[in-house]
Amino acid sequence: MDTQTLTEYERQRLENIKRNGEMMASLKLHSTVQELSSATKRNRVEAKGYKVAQSKKPKPEAPIVLRRSLRTRGVQPDSSSAGGVEDDLVVSPNKTSGSSSPRVLGPLSMKDAHIGDSPERQLIDTIVNMWENTPLSCAIKTELFPIKEERNSLGAIRVKREAEWDMEKTPLNESTRRELGNNGAFYSISMIKSEEAPSSSLNLASLRVKPENKEDMEKTPLNNSIKREIDDNGASYAASMSVSEKSPSSSFNLSLRLKPENIARVVPGRILNVCFFPTTYRLVVVAGNKFGNVGFWDVDCQEGEGDGIYLYRPHSAPVSGILIQPFSLSKVFTSCYDGLIRLLDVEKESFDLVYSCEYPIFSLSQRPDDAKSLYFGEGQGGLNVWDERAGKSSSSWMLHEQRINTIHFNPKNSNLMATSSTDGTACVWDLRRIDANKPKSLMIVDHRRAVHSAYFSPSGNCLATTSYSDNVGVLRGADFTDVDKINVDLIHHNNQTGRWISSFRAIWGWCDSYVFIGNMRRGVDVISTTDRRTMMTLESPRMSAIPCRLATHPYKAGILAGATAGGQVYIWTSS
Repeated sequence: MDTQTLTEYERQRLENIKRNGEMMASLKLHSTVQELSSATKRNRVEAKGYKVAQSKKPKPEAPIVLRRSLRTRGVQPDSSSAGGVEDDLVVSPNKTSGSSSPRVLGPLSMKDAHIGDSPERQLIDTIVNMWENTPLSCAIKTELFPIKEERNSLGAIRVKREAEWDMEKTPLNESTRRELGNNGAFYSISMIKSEEAPSSSLNLASLRVKPENKEDMEKTPLNNSIKREIDDNGASYAASMSVSEKSPSSSFNLSLRLKPENIARVVPGRILNVCFFPTTYRLVVVAGNKFGNVGFWDVDCQEGEGDGIYLYRPHSAPVSGILIQPFSLSKVFTSCYDGLIRLLDVEKESFDLVYSCEYPIFSLSQRPDDAKSLYFGEGQGGLNVWDERAGKSSSSWMLHEQRINTIHFNPKNSNLMATSSTDGTACVWDLRRIDANKPKSLMIVDHRRAVHSAYFSPSGNCLATTSYSDNVGVLRGADFTDVDKINVDLIHHNNQTGRWISSFRAIWGWCDSYVFIGNMRRGVDVISTTDRRTMMTLESPRMSAIPCRLATHPYKAGILAGATAGGQVYIWTSS
């Protein structure tokens, strides 16, 4: 610009701009801002998640309506035949209304059920490789020697043949009763014996807890030290707790870490069930959601194989149960609220229909020593036993007044079965003594509100219940038949999850000393069964949702999975 044509004001303005630019350059503010910006930015890891194929996206249910005037259609206006707006609505012939997920009665191929973007052949090859590389001690292919499970103090399972069990049978150790001290909680248990029932049966009709003194609760001899290790990206969180030597009965040590690569969104929507494949060869997680989807996550997948997430939709309603047989990894049973039980046979590459009924199925389980029978809660309080060999139901009982939420078998004595129900009770049954007309339980635990779960401990000597009455119950007994050998503790825990989050279910760790349960603060509480309180909480900055459903690896101690209402799965590991 010619300076001779500029006014005095414009020349002064340009001089000020030049002087300010030189001053800013001398201070190096721009380079400083760039350095600070790059230093504060985290090296973000791309989140893993399922991807729905373009051709598999569900079509909208409502038809697309096109409104066209008489003029555009070349029709002369006629008042006698005019029908108002109805004549202007034309339904597109390419779109039809209908249900997006019909209830299919019959086998469903994996190709038709697959809605993910990852190639399904990779999942098939992965499961087949796991099955082929599983040791024979964990996968017995013959029916001549039924398998039984044995767990050590860490919860690791060793599968042995029945003949091997007979050689190593030892008398059961009697559980000693804990004497409550001055600072302990006092429990009043009313026991009612049925006149018609055997003398060994009892009914715990009520559990009433006298609150502890607040001062006594605050005074604890424990010296808790929580160690948090956050890496440069703020992704990992390690929590460990050491207990003071003043309390030898409360020895507790646990260290789990959440790494960024162990987080993935496996399915869309709320997860109702999550479990691990029972093998040490590879780490694979299975999750089922409320939309009928079943997602597989191959955690150990290598680079170049994608995220290792495979999404299927074999059901049209919430998935209520997932069952994987440890000696046949190629077969996965799934149950659903639509009254169907399907069997994923990887070798046949299909979801076969095993059972169908008009009532919803709320729970699914299997006895450790009976691989050919399925136990599932059907309708309002019914329990059905399906014999796979005969292809029909072998037994059916009405055990509760409302739906059965969980079914679990004692790992030491498979004849003992625990059920939890929405009617507010958890029961222990002896399958050898159940009458078809009038079943009688060995023990009834009345929580007065819905009981979401009842699981036996790894040793089989304890039972943990979770109820909507904001407590976790721990029952101890050698065989749950002798009144003198049953000890009951109620541990307070906030179980009010609300409408949009799956109910909490306390699960056992790898020994009888603690249980895991989610909390409303996006963490996992670790409750000591001996001290009857929350010893520590697993937390991480990476936890973006509440882990409502949990699962421990059956063969690898120190691996914990937490599932959320958003479809995410978080895996905590000890290394």
